[in-house]
Amino acid sequence: MQFIDTHTHLYLPEFDADRDEVIKRAVGNGISKMLLPNIDIQSVDLMLATVDRYRGICYPMTGLHPTSVKDDYISQLEMLEKLVTKHNFVAIGEIGIDLYWDKTYLKEQLFSFRRQIAFASDKGLPIVIHSREAFPEVFSVLEEFKGIELKGVFHAFSGSIEDAKKAIEMEFKLGIGGIVTFKNSGLAKVVKEIGPENLILETDSPYLAPVPYRGKRNESSYICIINKKLADIFEIKEEEMASITYSNSVSLFNL
Repeated sequence: MQFIDTHTHLYLPEFDADRDEVIKRAVGNGISKMLLPNIDIQSVDLMLATVDRYRGICYPMTGLHPTSVKDDYISQLEMLEKLVTKHNFVAIGEIGIDLYWDKTYLKEQLFSFRRQIAFASDKGLPIVIHSREAFPEVFSVLEEFKGIELKGVFHAFSGSIEDAKKAIEMEFKLGIGGIVTFKNSGLAKVVKEIGPENLILETDSPYLAPVPYRGKRNESSYICIINKKLADIFEIKEEEMASITYSNSVSLFNL
């Protein structure tokens, strides 16, 4: 079986002590590609250094995360956009709206989200959407771009069946990670309604480790656990589930 971890923050300090081992475990478990989302201008160098070290395995994205949208958001957006001419990014992300932690910069988050969507569309790149307690706001912005060629994924999807169907109608995939293994998340019921053809796999490591590692550091090798859970939900073989999501990921990110 082959897998792609479509969302891992492998460059973060949580992996400094054993990054090589983490990569080896992942590759040993069939994870052939890992996609690294950017957070802000400060995290770019670490991300690119990680991609360079593990070339052919790790692939970069660039974007301004909604929780990183502060007073300097315009200058950050400008600097991040300039990087696209210098590196082969596979997506613009992660971008979006987060109203869980702080609503102070909602206006600026909306502006940043719109600008990065337009930029991605212009460059022909998919977008990786972070949406936390903000599905109505995210959908409202996406509606503004109706008719413009745009594709992407709702990263770490944890919305309702209605949210899932709306995202799919807009031709977006759903990124499914460790949350689907959480007993009371309700995500298993949602994904069963929408089918494997709409899903891609991700870990969001070092965050959101699946059961039985919940609460511990997550890593890309745990993609196998997520794949098995989804195979059980759809009552298909693990190999079939892996093949579907692998193909979905290759197509979405032009890998």
